[in-house]
Amino acid sequence: MGVWIDAGNKNREKDEERIAPFLEAMSFKGTKRDMRRQVAALITGSFILLFATFASGEESIIQAGSIRKGWVGGYIIAGTEKVDLTYNAGFSMYSAAWPLLKEYPGHEFQSGLFGTWMFPLREKAPEGEMYSDIEGGLGWWRDTHFPTVFPKFIMGGVQLNFAGWANTPGSGHGDGKYGVVQLSPWLLFPPDGLNLKQGTCGGLFGYGYLPLPLTEVKSKTAGKDFPTGNQWWTLFINAANFKGPVAAFTPFFWSRVAIDNPKARGMFLDILPSDPNKAYEMETQFIPCAIATDSKGEQYLRLASTQFPVGPDGASLIMNNVMVYSRKALWDRVNGWLEGGQPVDKTMDVGGACQVKFNGKIWTTWRVYEEGLPGEKATPIDIGSFIAVDQSDPASLRFIWKKSKLIGIRKTRYGNLLVLPEYYRLVNGTWVAVAPEDVPPETGLKKVTFAKKETLGPRVTPAESERYGKEPGPVAGPFKVKLGDGSTVTYYWYRFADQPSLLNADLTPEEREEIQRKVEKIHRLWTKYRNYLPPPSAGKLAEIDPALIVTPPKGLEAGYVPIVTRQEIER
Repeated sequence: MGVWIDAGNKNREKDEERIAPFLEAMSFKGTKRDMRRQVAALITGSFILLFATFASGEESIIQAGSIRKGWVGGYIIAGTEKVDLTYNAGFSMYSAAWPLLKEYPGHEFQSGLFGTWMFPLREKAPEGEMYSDIEGGLGWWRDTHFPTVFPKFIMGGVQLNFAGWANTPGSGHGDGKYGVVQLSPWLLFPPDGLNLKQGTCGGLFGYGYLPLPLTEVKSKTAGKDFPTGNQWWTLFINAANFKGPVAAFTPFFWSRVAIDNPKARGMFLDILPSDPNKAYEMETQFIPCAIATDSKGEQYLRLASTQFPVGPDGASLIMNNVMVYSRKALWDRVNGWLEGGQPVDKTMDVGGACQVKFNGKIWTTWRVYEEGLPGEKATPIDIGSFIAVDQSDPASLRFIWKKSKLIGIRKTRYGNLLVLPEYYRLVNGTWVAVAPEDVPPETGLKKVTFAKKETLGPRVTPAESERYGKEPGPVAGPFKVKLGDGSTVTYYWYRFADQPSLLNADLTPEEREEIQRKVEKIHRLWTKYRNYLPPPSAGKLAEIDPALIVTPPKGLEAGYVPIVTRQEIER
């Protein structure tokens, strides 16, 4: 998954017609205009990346002869059956994590693994553009400072029309930088994203968002006469070595954009339920490729080595056990517990859960974009001809790969990977896979390399110019730990109510003390070992980077959280 915005696409209407069948098959409902804008923007290539532009200003990594630089972008879309709209209190899913590319090709690379977009469920379409959701997921982004070939996880909350976005506690854009609060006392959440264990290859990473009632509905927002809701959309994780709630979006993150925009009031996830009928896709923005023309005028392409996890049976388990929930699953019981009722010390009420079923359909929209050419000149690349879906288990999305001598298996110490064809020839406007020996040597494509090791500077939060987190400040630290991606994080322990994001959440001191009381109850009862999300029905769980799992100092076991303030490569 990624975060990006349309840049005035002149061909939008034409592209919306082209993708309409995909939207229907994806069971997307309620905000089709928003989703059409998303997909059409990528198909035509007329989009502005929010994290960075395609033109990085760096010297091209491709230097051989008349070779031209290009990239592949698009979607792999899984079809699902629709569910009842009463399951509007969040979702959970298990998504496979693996190294999509054999070698990291530099910061232009951006791609998600399979994930989803969670939009607010609105009774009617609002006037004007009202794009806002939770996306993010597993992947690689242009602003990943410390990348490896293994994916990281970000939360990816998007304010109204990308006015800001929130990725982690202390990381985001605009007002989104402090849009996420740290909830877990046992897990560090670095600003660069949540690391999975290096070597993860096909393991399932379980995550989802469910709202917790940590505050009351506010009748005023930043002094203005309109309400902010009380839904703290909370990230729950199920990994092999960590389980439980990690972090939550503050309700004010959603509502603050409506302070000076009356039409936007009441339109977001602070107060509205979630749409249970979502798209489940893999969104790719940039996989590098090289293009060349031989002496006969034939065009050839080399794609950076792209791979998928594969099991002993030759199939790839991509997603499993996607669930959507009603308020009966968690909200109702937690609300009663936090107000003095029966403790919620069991897993979710399955009577409030519904499994989303895959319908066996799959679409691919990957296209090749050539540097210097307009997006409408992009040409499809035929990877869909290799992929089919195993329909034997509707709870799982499993790819089965059509037999071809052009597909290989790469064996690593982490697991086996199916490698897509690297070479293609342009035939009637479509890139069709060919064997390496069928590519004329004169093109120079076999000499092209894509590997590029890059890191960026430190991530620091709060910055010296920002007051949030300075008063009253942390109670213990600094502490340091080195992560599997090679970076070192510095973190402090804060009283939950005094962490930077809570000081920027439009809460009075009394309201912060009330949420402190509730979080202390959660910390005492909800450990990192019990199941919160329904477990997967197939596959094995992936692990989080073990270095991220911490133990609170003595006396700070309940009501305190670790806040990462700096991430860097120490020399």
